[in-house]
Amino acid sequence: MPKAAICDPELTLGLPPQLTAATGMDAMTHCIEAVLTPVVHPPAEAIGVDGAERIGTWLERAVKDGSDRDARWHMMMGSFEGALAFSKGLGAVHGLSHALGRIHDLKLHHGTLNAVILPHSLAMIGNNAADKFARLRRALGLAPNADLAQYIADLNARIGLPSGLAAMGVKEEHGEGAIDYAVSDLATLTNAVPFEGDQYRELFRRAL
Repeated sequence: MPKAAICDPELTLGLPPQLTAATGMDAMTHCIEAVLTPVVHPPAEAIGVDGAERIGTWLERAVKDGSDRDARWHMMMGSFEGALAFSKGLGAVHGLSHALGRIHDLKLHHGTLNAVILPHSLAMIGNNAADKFARLRRALGLAPNADLAQYIADLNARIGLPSGLAAMGVKEEHGEGAIDYAVSDLATLTNAVPFEGDQYRELFRRAL
């Protein structure tokens, strides 16, 4: 753990759009998974909700204009809030992302993996976290009956991220080894719903 972190939005000015999108969705995933985990930590959860709202509001603007100081400030704060919030835990998105990130030949970007996997994890959690889904919808300015998973998929598309793992070079044969690792990942322990091998196989199939 670092003794100090310099969270200066000025350092992110001019970051290319693709990296802005991918790292922004990494932060969004931190916030959303932290909110959804069943670990009880109301302050961290509140921080995660605020981070998700901030990122949902400002990410597209930051991607569109890398020199937008307001957008960069809010994205840095959203990223910082995600890091504070996940003291509460993460979930299966990170479990699978960590596992696929170990495939050295592919050199997959962690934030992009999170972005691609997140909507499919949300679809699988569904009504099992109805109250927290409702809280996230309000924060993101969505209708009460909006499909949160589809919102994330649409956001990914608008900011130019891949629609699936296959577009990143992942193949079906990468699945089983990644699933074995994901099941044992610490993030899996705090997922919104229990996740074992069968659930990870389904998540990998959907995300591919």
